[in-house]
Amino acid sequence: MAVPLDADGEDGHRPDYPPKTPPPPKKPVEPPRPEGATLRSMLVRPRLAARIANRRAANWTLENAPWEPAKAARHVIGKLAGWGYHLDTDREAGITAVTVLLTRAALTDGGRRVSLHLADQDHQALILVLSHQAGHAPEDERLLREVTALGVASCGTDTDQADGGRRRWALADLDG
Repeated sequence: MAVPLDADGEDGHRPDYPPKTPPPPKKPVEPPRPEGATLRSMLVRPRLAARIANRRAANWTLENAPWEPAKAARHVIGKLAGWGYHLDTDREAGITAVTVLLTRAALTDGGRRVSLHLADQDHQALILVLSHQAGHAPEDERLLREVTALGVASCGTDTDQADGGRRRWALADLDG
């Protein structure tokens, strides 16, 4: 006859099944900071960005290609129609021309892409194009004169020399 196995083992302790694993640490371990690093030297400044809040908005990323200004205008007109704006032929042509001018100017800055932003409020459309390219001088007045001649309510440009990029924008009335 076989001798029964002692379930308690030699020391009278039975192991838990399955064995317990230790709980994960509460906070991840912070990697050591580089020598001589201060909080100020570790901060990274954000790139030029658009912030449109409390209104309908849409945005698109466009590559640097010759067909992109016309594509940008189709995006803007299509989105405005989707938002319920019924533009007459003259107003649609004006918004198309403004979008093409702003996008073409942003593409001349170079780089691989530009971003197009559109927002509406009080029957006006904000068309904003960012070039994301650093090191350019401020825009001359010629572009603003061309955009103003197309009948926009307001327009402007600004350049961020430190982080790069130019913003070009126009505010167009959507009602006649």
